[in-house]
Amino acid sequence: MSELVTIDKALIQGYLDNLGGTVVNQMLELYKKQSSVYLSEIELAVSEQSQQQWQERCHKMKGAAGSVGLLSVHQFLVEIEKSTAPWPQKSELIARLVSANNNAITEFERWLAA
Repeated sequence: MSELVTIDKALIQGYLDNLGGTVVNQMLELYKKQSSVYLSEIELAVSEQSQQQWQERCHKMKGAAGSVGLLSVHQFLVEIEKSTAPWPQKSELIARLVSANNNAITEFERWLAA
């Protein structure tokens, strides 16, 4: 089984080469703030049991994660975006999403610092 690739190092390196470290750090900080908003909105969709909001919020976060190179988060959102799982199961998916997001952000920060 292949190892899960958490971040897109080639994409991030391209950003570094073209935009510089300051801008890339600003991008990551903006993503961290925005992903917190997205996660809250996804949780709200579950509490309201709104499939439409679930899909819309997951879709937004999927795009944001992809644009900053968080491959594992993007891929997980691809998998769950259209999920019609029962709402309690979606709560579990959110917990996994939060964990994946935190892990990817940490790896991004470690890679930038190296």
